[in-house]
Amino acid sequence: MELSDEKLISYLKDSQTIAIIGLSDKEDRTSHRISAFMQAKGYKIIPINPKLAGQKILGEQVYASLKEVPETIDIVNIFRRSEFLPAIAEEFVQTNAKVFWAQLGIENEEAVAILQKAKRYDIVMDRCIKIEYQRLIELD
Repeated sequence: MELSDEKLISYLKDSQTIAIIGLSDKEDRTSHRISAFMQAKGYKIIPINPKLAGQKILGEQVYASLKEVPETIDIVNIFRRSEFLPAIAEEFVQTNAKVFWAQLGIENEEAVAILQKAKRYDIVMDRCIKIEYQRLIELD
């Protein structure tokens, strides 16, 4: 799925809130390190992890699912294996979240079809949000 740098820049610059599906409470995990980086850059992080719901990660309340989040989500950043993306896409289309972003190495055509059928076209797959931020925003 090809995306222009301009589109990625607009996603990153126009967003304030990032829900992180699969955010780990373990500081050595990639999901935790990348989320901490994005939080340090000024984004509000919303952890989504059913096993840790009700706890806090990076100082933020953990929710079991996207549907439980009481505020507007700009980007849903996903750290789950590719086979989980269709179910995540089904939940995503029931929210007001704007951008569906699957991390590096994560992609699924069935999820894309679900999103497109729901007329949700802001889809990023197989891209690391931190790498794209450093490449497109920090060098700005």
